[in-house]
Amino acid sequence: MSTSATSSAARPPADPRRDLGAALRRWAVTGGPGIGVVRVLDRHGFGSVESGQLVAGTTDGEVGGLLYLGALDDSAHPLAAEAASGTATVREAHVGESSAVAAGLACAGGATLLAHPLPAASAAALGEALETGRPAALLSVVDTGATLVLTGPGLEEPTGDLGGVTAAAAEQARALLRRGATATERLDVDGTAVLVDLLVPVPSVLVVGEGALGGALHAQAGLLGWSARTVTTVDDARAAVAAFTEADVLVLLDHDPAFDAALLDGLAHGRGFLGALGSRRTQAARRERLLAAGVTEDALSAVHGPVGLDLGARTPAETAVSIVAQVVALRAGRSASALASSAGRIGG
Repeated sequence: MSTSATSSAARPPADPRRDLGAALRRWAVTGGPGIGVVRVLDRHGFGSVESGQLVAGTTDGEVGGLLYLGALDDSAHPLAAEAASGTATVREAHVGESSAVAAGLACAGGATLLAHPLPAASAAALGEALETGRPAALLSVVDTGATLVLTGPGLEEPTGDLGGVTAAAAEQARALLRRGATATERLDVDGTAVLVDLLVPVPSVLVVGEGALGGALHAQAGLLGWSARTVTTVDDARAAVAAFTEADVLVLLDHDPAFDAALLDGLAHGRGFLGALGSRRTQAARRERLLAAGVTEDALSAVHGPVGLDLGARTPAETAVSIVAQVVALRAGRSASALASSAGRIGG
């Protein structure tokens, strides 16, 4: 085991949504320029594109976020500045075949863009959720630009107001969250058109240590649409954990006591899922070391070790399934019991 300087493998994957969150928070706390946001109300063409895409900007000309790989920048950036000045606008934008393909899209297309002001309090709440990897929803009345931001694991924390449809629109957004995926939907809420961008963070798995299980975890993460990376040094592990959001997952394979430092860092900032592999004896020894380092009994419950659900896993692939299943269950607030023995909702 070595403790070399942080390598590129320890750096988190590029996350435009996290960068946008940081920008929104910064703009909100300065109390200076107005903030506007541009969203996709409707589209045709472009091929397969992700939901929940946003561009935000200020009256000072700063811009963050991305719409369709930047193909709509010429339309979206000026709209963001207009919206930051206090004007809500619906406008059509079109991208030709050559420009769309050059940006990385499958084909030409068009979009109906909704641009509206984003109050500082709403920008701060949305920005914090995006930057720290928490679920968030941005809802707006299409005709007026009135805005509501919902954050928290169950979107239980509101900022803003949609008037008389606030409660009903929030409930519809929470129903969308049960699907477990980012979505852009145009809702009819008691006769009022509401655009909702539901932004669900995608987990990123940090594997610390080498071995067949690491490869199996990468494969399983790929099947779920999650990202995964492996580090093998204490410095790299600590650097990666220090940058964790709520959506990140640590799976510690290496039993060297020096890697306790990564767990201590994770417990200190309280973000993400912390899992550690090892026998009962290994877990007991690790537990005693963490207690000796000042971790409380209550805090230790955040370290999942042995990591994974009791599925009777025998192979690396089966063990990887048990680990990601535990992550999914905890993110959903479920007990991971058999569906047949449960009287609750089947699926999210």
